[in-house]
Amino acid sequence: MTAPHRAPADDRLGDFTTDLRLLVLTPMGALVGVMSAGVAFALVWLIGAITNLVYYHRLSSTLVSPAANRLGPLAVLVPMAGGLVIGIMARYGSEKIRGHGIPEAMEAILIGRSRMEPKVALLKPLSSAISIGTGGPFGAEGPIIMTGGAFGSLFAQAFHLSAAERKTLLVAGAAGGMAAIFATPLAAVLLAVELLLFEWKPRSFIPVSAAAATAAALRPHLLGPGPLFPVVPHVALTGSELLVCLGVGLAAGFGSGGLTWLVYSLEDLFTRLPIHFMWWPVLGGLVVGLGGLLEPRALGVGYDTIRDLLDGRLIGATLVALLLTKAVIWAVALGSGTSGGVLAPLLIMGGALGAVEAHWIHLGSAGLWAMMSMAAMMGGTMRSPLTSVVFLLELTRDIAALPGLLIACVAAQAVTVLLMKRSILTEKVARRGHHVMREYVVSPLARTRVADVMEREVPTIPADLPLDALLRRLAEHDPVLVGRQAWPVVDGGGALVGIVTRGDLFRPRRPPPPEARVLDLASRPPVVTYPDELLERAMDLMLRHDVGRLPVVAREDPCRLVGYLGRTGIAAAWRGWMEEERRRDAGWLSAPMRLFRLKARRVLGRSPASGPEAGPRAGTAA
Repeated sequence: MTAPHRAPADDRLGDFTTDLRLLVLTPMGALVGVMSAGVAFALVWLIGAITNLVYYHRLSSTLVSPAANRLGPLAVLVPMAGGLVIGIMARYGSEKIRGHGIPEAMEAILIGRSRMEPKVALLKPLSSAISIGTGGPFGAEGPIIMTGGAFGSLFAQAFHLSAAERKTLLVAGAAGGMAAIFATPLAAVLLAVELLLFEWKPRSFIPVSAAAATAAALRPHLLGPGPLFPVVPHVALTGSELLVCLGVGLAAGFGSGGLTWLVYSLEDLFTRLPIHFMWWPVLGGLVVGLGGLLEPRALGVGYDTIRDLLDGRLIGATLVALLLTKAVIWAVALGSGTSGGVLAPLLIMGGALGAVEAHWIHLGSAGLWAMMSMAAMMGGTMRSPLTSVVFLLELTRDIAALPGLLIACVAAQAVTVLLMKRSILTEKVARRGHHVMREYVVSPLARTRVADVMEREVPTIPADLPLDALLRRLAEHDPVLVGRQAWPVVDGGGALVGIVTRGDLFRPRRPPPPEARVLDLASRPPVVTYPDELLERAMDLMLRHDVGRLPVVAREDPCRLVGYLGRTGIAAAWRGWMEEERRRDAGWLSAPMRLFRLKARRVLGRSPASGPEAGPRAGTAA
C-alpha cells in the first residue's frame, strides 16, 4: 500500500511568533520586577504611616486597621480630610489618579501606546496611601498595578522599544507590584493575561512572568513571607459540597452585577452635582466616615477582616452590617473619584456574603463558604475567573478547595457575562469612548496560508502587448479581462515582470510614450507573496505598499506565477471563520428528535382537548 503524500513542513512557520528580542525583554522584565517590589514596599509603608498618624497619633509604619481608633465622632473628619487632599491632587496634579487604576492602565495600553506620565507614577501611590490611610475602604492592588505599570512604562521609554514591547514592560510592572503586595506571583501573571496584555504570547508572557517571580522572591525581605491568609486545609470536597459551590458562585455573580451597577449609578449621581469634581471625594469621605461609625471593620484595607472571615470568626448581625456598610461606602467612595483598589474590598464583601449564606448551608464550615464566595465575587466582578481561583489558592494554600473554587468562579462569571455587557473595569474605559474586547482568539489571517484562498487560474497580459490593444479589449468587454482590477504582466517566456491595474491605464502617473506597451505602465518589480505565506503577512505587504492585490509566485522561482491574491481571498478567510462561528451542523440525534417532535404534534393534534375540532369529533362519537 502506498503511503499518503504529506506536504513538507515549512520551517519558517512556528507555533509562536517570538524572536530573539525575548532575550532582551526578559532581563528588562526582571529589573522592572525589582522596581515594582520597591514601589509595593513604599506604598505599604506609606499606608501604615498615615493610618498610625491620623488615627492613633503615633509615628509607625506598621500596617494597622483604623477600626480600633478612639476618636469617636471626630473620626468622620479623617476620611473627609483625606478626600480633600486627593481632590486637590487630582485637580492640580493629574486626573488619572482618580479611581482604582486598572482602567487607566488598560487605557494607556489600548490608546496611549503604553506611555504613562512621570507625575502619575508619583501621585498615584501617594494619593492611594492617603485615601487608604485615612480610612478609605480600598485595597492596595489597584494603585500598585497602576503605579507599577507607570514605572514599567517610564523604564521602557528610556530605550528604543516598540509600543508592544513597552506594553510588555508596563504590564510587567503591574504584575510585579501585585505579586509583591500579595505574595501571589502566578495570580499576578494570570491577571496580566486576563486583563492587561490582550494577548497570550511568549514574547510578553515570559518577561511578565520574570517580573512577577522576581518581585515575589524579594517580598519576604521587604514585606514578609506568604501566604497572606493561611487556613487549615480542608478535606476533599464531596459532590454535595460542589453543588453548594455552584449555588454560592451563582449568588456571587448576581452580587457582582449589583455592585457594578451601584458603583456606576453613584458615579453618575456625582456627575450631576453642581460642584467641581475636586469636592466629590470630600462628600465620599463623609459617607465613609459615617459608615465607619456604624461598622469600623469596613474601614481601610481590611486584611484582618479577611482573615477573620476565612477563619469563620464573624457571625450573625456583624456579617450583615459588614456586608452592607462595606458595599455602600466602597461604592460611594469609588463613585466620588477617590483613589483606591477593588480587589481587597471584593474579598471582604464576597467573604461576608458567603459567611451569611453558611447559616443556611449545613455542609462544610463558614470559612469554606466565605472562601468560595470571595473568589466568586472577585471572578464575577472582574471577569477573571482563572486569576481568582489561583489568587485564593496562593493566599490560603488550600489546594483541596481547587474544584470548588473553579466551579464557583466560573458560575459567577457566567452570570455576569449574561447580565452585563461590560465589567466594573471596562465600563469606565467604555464611558471614555473606547471599546475593550476581552476575548482572545486566533485571527484567521494568522492560521490561513495564501495557497488556501488564492486564485489559481490567473489571466495574464503579455508585456509587449500594445497599450491601445489592451484598451480596445477592455472596451469590448473581453471576458478574460472583465471584472478584474489588475493583471499580472509576463514576458515571452511566461516569467512575471510586473502588474498593471486599471488605475495605471486610466490614471497614469506619467503620460505614456507613443506606441506604448503594457510594460511601460506596469508596476515593476511587483510586490509578491508566496503560497506558503500566511495571510497575515500578505495583508501586511498590501498595507505597507498600499496595494490591493498580490501576484503569488513560487518560492523556489520568484518569476514563476502560480496564483493571485486579492481582497476577495482575504475576505473569504474571514467568511469561513464567521461560518464556523454561526453554522450549526445536524448531529446524530437530530433526525430522531425531529421524528419525535413530529409524532408528538400528531398525537397532540388527535387529542380530544387539542383544538377547535375536538368538540364536533366528541359529539359525533357520542
